[in-house]
Amino acid sequence: MGQSQVAAVPPEGIRYRLTPLQRLLPVLPGVLVIMGAPVLMWLDGGPLDPVLVSMLIAWGVLVPLLLITSRPFGITLTPSAAVVHNLRRRTIPWSNVQAIQVDSLFGSRTVVLYEAGGRRTRLRAPITGFPSVDRRFEEKFHTIGRWWLDHRGPDWVPVPPPTVHWGGPPAPDGNPYAPPA
Repeated sequence: MGQSQVAAVPPEGIRYRLTPLQRLLPVLPGVLVIMGAPVLMWLDGGPLDPVLVSMLIAWGVLVPLLLITSRPFGITLTPSAAVVHNLRRRTIPWSNVQAIQVDSLFGSRTVVLYEAGGRRTRLRAPITGFPSVDRRFEEKFHTIGRWWLDHRGPDWVPVPPPTVHWGGPPAPDGNPYAPPA
């Protein structure tokens, strides 16, 4: 059976963000502290008012604040560039990207874009690691890599990193964009 024309059209862009659980996990210790002390006092026979006030603070202020502030982090893949949403938004043309790799830092695995000028851009999303596991991390990493390969243009050529000069010694493992050992 043939594919419909609607399904055959490639998407204009793809957006990857932190998962809802990844956005919620950093605020949970604060919520537990804010909620824990008044609840323990109430269980010990204290008044109920501090428990209600702490619940209002935790659920009415902290959780929405975290969900709102962490929402823009991620990457948008467009046909011409990768739009990186960190604290500041950056647009990196696909022709400027030299490599895309997974890098491990403190037990978390993140995607890193290596640019022609030697700049490394670590993406805030997709990310995976304990306790904020993203089951689709490998799929997202391969999609970003495939998107780069498909959109970097026919005139793209690899550029040696700034530390490797033309005619100079090659990198020890043959990959100048490999993370340090």
